[in-house]
Amino acid sequence: MARTKQAKPVERQPSSEYVTRQASTPSRKADGTAPQSNGVVSKLAPAPAPTKKDAGVAQLVVAVAGIYGSFLTWAYLQEKLTTTPHGPPGATEVFKYPVFLNTIQSLFAAATGALYLYASTPSGRAIPPVIPSRAILAPLLLVALTSSLASPFGYASLAHIDYITFLLAKSCKLLPVMLLHVTVFRKRYPLYKYLVVAAVTAGVAVFTLHSGKARKSSAGGGGGENSVWGLLLLGVNLLFDGLTNSTQDYIFGAFQPYSGPQMMCANNLMSTAVTAAYLVLSPWLVHTGAGEWLGMDVAGGAGELEAALGFMRRHPGVWADVLGFAACGAVGQVFIFYTLSTFSSVLLVTVTVTRKMFTMILSVVAFGHRLSRMQVLGVGLVFGGIGVEAAIARQEKLAKEEAKRKAAEGKVQ
Repeated sequence: MARTKQAKPVERQPSSEYVTRQASTPSRKADGTAPQSNGVVSKLAPAPAPTKKDAGVAQLVVAVAGIYGSFLTWAYLQEKLTTTPHGPPGATEVFKYPVFLNTIQSLFAAATGALYLYASTPSGRAIPPVIPSRAILAPLLLVALTSSLASPFGYASLAHIDYITFLLAKSCKLLPVMLLHVTVFRKRYPLYKYLVVAAVTAGVAVFTLHSGKARKSSAGGGGGENSVWGLLLLGVNLLFDGLTNSTQDYIFGAFQPYSGPQMMCANNLMSTAVTAAYLVLSPWLVHTGAGEWLGMDVAGGAGELEAALGFMRRHPGVWADVLGFAACGAVGQVFIFYTLSTFSSVLLVTVTVTRKMFTMILSVVAFGHRLSRMQVLGVGLVFGGIGVEAAIARQEKLAKEEAKRKAAEGKVQ
């Protein structure tokens, strides 16, 4: 049964890389009427004005502060978890159990998404199912698989590149998305997007070549190979991220009205099932050829779940970071969808780009990273390219919204 909570269904749009693609997703007819589930368009009355126009300064402060607070803390805990040594001198160990960490986070996010779905459902209406049809199962499962596979590659890359390089490369999600659309869907992009990708790629390359970690590794031999291997692992992570985002865009466009809270709950439930199944099977997988190739011997042959729990028993203080990391990720997702439903994706683009810059500044200050002049140049190329892309996308978005508004006014007259 069709259900419309808002004047415009919530659409996922986490960063500037997807504004152009998602802006074209049909969510409402130009005359302000909403498409019905049976394909018949109701024209009884114009659509009500979106609530985002009535949003005040207080709501804006809540949305921006929520995104900044949750994701900056999330990034800080992520770096702390993956880089802090634990144990006595000479026998230290680092937390290296990404699937266990992802399982905890997705479990938190699924529970938080269920609460958000309940709270966002108008009183007197039935709570919509998170899986409304069988047809949506396949793309949801694909999202769960790609998002679950992406993270281990990202964490593995941190063994070969520093966290600042990791942050810079993660800022360029446009590259794998464009690669997928150009090679698979035969889609073409305007020239400025290719220039943005070139600037960001050059920035990441400059930063990596002048990183302290790469220089130290080169002095000992094999440093270049380590950096290249780390970037390759990170590239696989970005490719899975791009596939995840593209599939989510398809879901929002093909299964309307499907809301953000429904997606948040369904995606995290299925991701929890996928990663939990891996944790249960890892004691068996670790003894196979595939387990050895994937480097699962880090779990000591016992599987990641048992190894992670053993690490937590030896260092119980890590539980606070793990649970805080999971909670911040879950709350951050809620604020993302709240911002989209209350304001516009244009605001979210600005918040996302600036949040990435503040995350890098926080990493430099909190963990004592030092940047050379060439690394500062690399950072400038990355965020300069992202900023230009965001500014152009903002102009395109505003122009389309103005065109829709004029078309709606013409229909009314």
